Amino acid sequence: MTAAVLYGKEDLRLERVAVPQAGPGELVVRVGAALTCGTDLKVYRRGYHAMMLKPPIPFGHELAGEVTEVGAGVTAFKVGDRVVALNSAPCDVCFFCRHGQQNLCENLLFNNGAYAEFLRIPARIVEKNTLMVPDDIPLEYAALTEPLACVVRGLEESGAQAGDTMVVIGAGPIGLMFMHVAELAGVEVIAVVKREDQVGAAKLFGASEVVRVGAVEDVVAATRALTPDGRGADVVIEAVATPATWEWAVDMVRKGGLVNFFGGPPSGTKVKLDTNRLHYGDITLKASFHHTPATCRTAFGLVTSGRFKSAEYITGSAVLSDVPAIFARMMHRSGGSKGIKTGGAGSMDIKTAVFPERGPR
Repeated sequence: MTAAVLYGKEDLRLERVAVPQAGPGELVVRVGAALTCGTDLKVYRRGYHAMMLKPPIPFGHELAGEVTEVGAGVTAFKVGDRVVALNSAPCDVCFFCRHGQQNLCENLLFNNGAYAEFLRIPARIVEKNTLMVPDDIPLEYAALTEPLACVVRGLEESGAQAGDTMVVIGAGPIGLMFMHVAELAGVEVIAVVKREDQVGAAKLFGASEVVRVGAVEDVVAATRALTPDGRGADVVIEAVATPATWEWAVDMVRKGGLVNFFGGPPSGTKVKLDTNRLHYGDITLKASFHHTPATCRTAFGLVTSGRFKSAEYITGSAVLSDVPAIFARMMHRSGGSKGIKTGGAGSMDIKTAVFPERGPR
């Protein structure tokens, strides 16, 4: 079969590899759709991910497909079932799992290789984080479950309530998901975006107000001016991962508010924060990483309910052989993704759904 393998920084190759076989408790899934992802782009740019993968390794982690082989002992699934298999599963026995922090599991099992014709699903993920996809849900929509689960957890951890004001810094795929999920929860969303094409996308996904960085003299002042009485937002979500945007986030939140540093900068990155404002403003700073089985199910419920704008989120389609070129273009934002454009978010590319060619096994 054909698979995309990451060898290092901006080194993604298509290779012929053996079709995986299912061991005890495992599944083999024919990939129906795999999605491009900001995390995958970050890994492609850096050449590694501290937790998820170390090259050379099969690439991609957002997928849904059809079961083609069932390992011994598996009773919950059969050949022909349509499933979404998440990219990880916790052990549920370590210190962090026992303290309700499964996303920090000491033995968190990751699975990569979505940009391929087939993928083996490890037994622990089959047991804890594989879900049956209803027949009326396109597989590319179901594949949105993984990133959406991370966002759902980030929103839950932020404690935002209906009627609150939230600032979301960044209008990439994750930032837009935060805007949409917050809006669905009754939160008033102010988006801070960089590019003109992101303005329309932010509004489509729930932002009532949008501040474009290049269009105002002082981003922090312009954003705070849109909050009630100019006091700042109840919650600020940072979804860019730069020192500047981390610092903006702290300056945009109100006294007694909360900042969630959702974007993960490279290891060793330092930021400067006003400790006086933090202390006397009684500001909560936190970060959210990854998802849990519970938030995966909440996210899947949003997708299957039709409340989440899945169609608008998938803005391009391609085939497996296009994957290296897609990531090269994403690095430089040079044009749209090859394939069919839905136009759901105007001129902005959000996610491309990759549909593997159907070659011989």
